[in-house]
Amino acid sequence: MVIRFAPRTVALAATGLLALAGAAACGNAGSGADPDRVDVVTAFYPLQFVTERVGGDAVRVVNLAKPGAEPHDLELNPGQVGQVSDAELVVYLAGFQPSVDDAVRQQAGDQAFDVATVRPLLPATAGGHEHDGADHAPEEPGAEEGHAEGTEGRDPHVWLDPTRLAEIADALAGRLGAVDPDRAADYTARAKALRTELETLDSEYARGLKTCQRRELVTSHTAFGYLAERYQLEQIGISGLTPEDEPAPQRLAEVAAEARKHQASTIFFETLVSPKVAETIAREVGAKTAVLDPIEGLRPGGTGDYLSVMRGNLDALRTALECA
Repeated sequence: MVIRFAPRTVALAATGLLALAGAAACGNAGSGADPDRVDVVTAFYPLQFVTERVGGDAVRVVNLAKPGAEPHDLELNPGQVGQVSDAELVVYLAGFQPSVDDAVRQQAGDQAFDVATVRPLLPATAGGHEHDGADHAPEEPGAEEGHAEGTEGRDPHVWLDPTRLAEIADALAGRLGAVDPDRAADYTARAKALRTELETLDSEYARGLKTCQRRELVTSHTAFGYLAERYQLEQIGISGLTPEDEPAPQRLAEVAAEARKHQASTIFFETLVSPKVAETIAREVGAKTAVLDPIEGLRPGGTGDYLSVMRGNLDALRTALECA
């Protein structure tokens, strides 16, 4: 999930060419749009989910990140840049996908809604023993400076706290209502209904994780800071916020020691990246591996949604942490 960049001058030139191509594509990108619905572009799956739920049949939603693809690795093609330009609203999270940030900055203008502005993001160290980025393999020479997953050391995985996702839904209803005032009350009502569902999910997590034999979850990638903070868990991450960072042997040894100390029975890995690092730690400490999904995207052909995947995560946590 680490995004490798060309030297800065080449990257800037490529961005300029992409913007020109996107502008040329604009004339065709929205030709199939329904004039009775609001055209919304979302940057990755959780934002698609909340937009579809709040917008209902009043919106036409395009998700830039396809199922099975890592959203961090997304590189927009000219047609997608055209979609960003033509959209009546673009829902994204600044700092999470550099190519989307570039397209929004150049094409979206006032039609952009950055969900990171709803409530300040948590620091990358939230949730426990997180990897600080100091001991992974260095960036390739000439890599673009200044970008890490998140914004200025912040954790972007805000949707893993259902109560925060409810806040985003409320704010999104306001933005949709500004674009489409005639249906503003409908957007508000749907956001309220979604909030009720998310508060129910939050209650299920609170009850389900209240009485567990252990509170530590060992993860291949520290995506779960919001979940850990919300439900009083401690996250022990093998790699940092960018899970394709190659952890150094020292870090692997540190995580193995933590896992033994807390008698961790499960090492979690996620759905869209290789489980090799988690399997290495699991073999070292005699644990098993299991999926804990950060819900950055859905798997191709999957039938679930955000709510069902979150409930699957709760089941996995209850088993691993031996909750009563």
